[in-house]
Amino acid sequence: MSKQKSDDSAFGVAAGSPRVLVACEYSARVRDAFRALGCDAWSCDLEPCEGDPQWHIRGDVLDVLGAGWDMMIAHPPCTYLAASGMHWTVRGLRDPALTDRAADFFAKLYHAPIARKCIENPIGCMSKRLCAPTQRVQPWQFGDPESKLTCLWLVGLPPLVATHADGDLFAETLPERGVHGRWRNQTASGQNNLRPGPDRWKERSRTYLGIARAMATQWAPLLANIRHEPRPTE
Repeated sequence: MSKQKSDDSAFGVAAGSPRVLVACEYSARVRDAFRALGCDAWSCDLEPCEGDPQWHIRGDVLDVLGAGWDMMIAHPPCTYLAASGMHWTVRGLRDPALTDRAADFFAKLYHAPIARKCIENPIGCMSKRLCAPTQRVQPWQFGDPESKLTCLWLVGLPPLVATHADGDLFAETLPERGVHGRWRNQTASGQNNLRPGPDRWKERSRTYLGIARAMATQWAPLLANIRHEPRPTE
C-alpha cells in the first residue's frame, strides 16, 4: 500500500474537509471533481493514477475502508459480474469462482462502514446476488453524447438528477450520431466501437466526465457541515 504526501492547498482543499474515497479508480475523474469542490477526496486502485498521484492510494481498497471516510464512490471491476459476459460462465468456458470472488468484493464495498455510498456497475448478476440497483443512468443524461447504461447502488445518497435531455443532446450532436442515429461510441449496428485489445477494459472503465461532475456537484453539498481534525503531516 503506497500513499504519497499531499499538499491540499494546491487544490483549494481546506484542512479538515469532508473525506471522500473513490474506490477502484485510476483515472482520477471522480476524485478530482470532488476535490475541485473542496472535499479531501482520494482515489484508490491497484493501478497507478492517470492524474496527479499525490492523492492516490495504490493498493487494496479493502485495507482502507475503515479509515473514517464520509462518502465513498466505488467502481468494482465488472468483468465477471456484467450480464454482457456472463455467457462465458454459463457455457462452462469460465470458472464460476471468478464471479463468486468478484461478487464478494462488490458486497464488501456495499457493506463498508461508510454512511454515504455509491457502488457503480453495469447491468449484471449483482441485482440478484445482492439487491436491485437504486438507479440506472446514461452518459447522455449528463452531457456526454454516448450510451452506456450504468447501475448505481446508493446508500445514504439521493439519486442523481439528469442535467441533459435526450432530445436536447441529439440536436446538439446530430453530426456525431450520423445517419444511423447512433451515439458517438456506437457502431452502425449499435455495438461499442472500441476494438478488442489489452487496454479495452481500461478505456471502458473510465467514468464519464459529465457523470463525475454530477456526482460531485449534487453529493458534495451533503457533506458541507462535516469537519475533521487535520490529518497529521506524513
